Amino acid sequence: MLRTRITELFGIQYPIVAAGMGGVAGAELAAAVSEAGGLGTIGMAGLGPAEIHEAIAAARARTTKPLAVNLLIPFLQPDVLEQLRVEPIQAVTLFWGDPSEHIPLCKQLGFTVVWQCGSAEEAAAAKKAGADAVIVQGFEAGGHVRGTVTTLALVPEARDAVGDSPMLAAGGFADGRGLAAALALGADAAVFGTRFLASDECSAHRDYKKMVVKSHAVETVHTKLFDVGWPDAAHRVIRTKVVEEWEKAGRPETGKRPGEGEKLARLRRGEIEVELPRYSAFTASTSVTGDMSGLAFYAGQSVSMVREIRPAGEIVREIAAQAEATIAGLIRTQVPR
Repeated sequence: MLRTRITELFGIQYPIVAAGMGGVAGAELAAAVSEAGGLGTIGMAGLGPAEIHEAIAAARARTTKPLAVNLLIPFLQPDVLEQLRVEPIQAVTLFWGDPSEHIPLCKQLGFTVVWQCGSAEEAAAAKKAGADAVIVQGFEAGGHVRGTVTTLALVPEARDAVGDSPMLAAGGFADGRGLAAALALGADAAVFGTRFLASDECSAHRDYKKMVVKSHAVETVHTKLFDVGWPDAAHRVIRTKVVEEWEKAGRPETGKRPGEGEKLARLRRGEIEVELPRYSAFTASTSVTGDMSGLAFYAGQSVSMVREIRPAGEIVREIAAQAEATIAGLIRTQVPR
């Protein structure tokens, strides 16, 4: 029942894809999602060739099933694409750049390319540039958000723009009802980010996961506040005390914000430790120590439906089962003419 152009393209059981959330979507989460029948994605923003090889090897030690990697173009390091050519992955997802510039290069290197879009126009441009599939991300999504249109309005418009090309929908999905809705709107799969934040295998810090579980959609805010390291890039986060203090101060511009420059948290990558200032774009992962209150706690509006931390494989299977039941229920309840 859940066979689509995306399951065929990647050879997966379910049209369920884990978002490549930078800093927290690591090898363990990606492998668990893939092993359960979805498509796991390793977030590789800012990683160099050696770190990429290590992450993919760690995932491959856990599963032989299809895997994807996610690259943020503003943080693409030299030689990364050449490194990925020799890695056992099935797809590269690209985000936040010019599709006409980057997709042809990746196609020349032999990649299956998925381009993440914020608009139907960008989806059409990605198709024209040679993308094998597109992700259209609605305004409800957590993390960095390129577009301004809701998922409900964007997905049908993007389907019309890309014709019969494989297309995934992102933003606002947390369960099988959402997956069924994505398919009904014209997508071939749904991308889940916030739901997998609250999974055992996710590399988000335990306090971050607890915050996701207890938060509601109205407690998220679309902003450009957390801009240290990635300026002028809109994102959706949970409204923490730091966000509230900034709002009470009248939402001052960068350079005039409360506590600006204060460094309380530290990020460890191998033998290197980096201080993270308040308003850093980096998120609270298990690699971060100290006071993380000044960091971004990314989450989408689907956070209202996330109420427990569970193994990622269980989440995949539950989403699939609920989607099948939802679709079957719709068919049964149709009134004959």
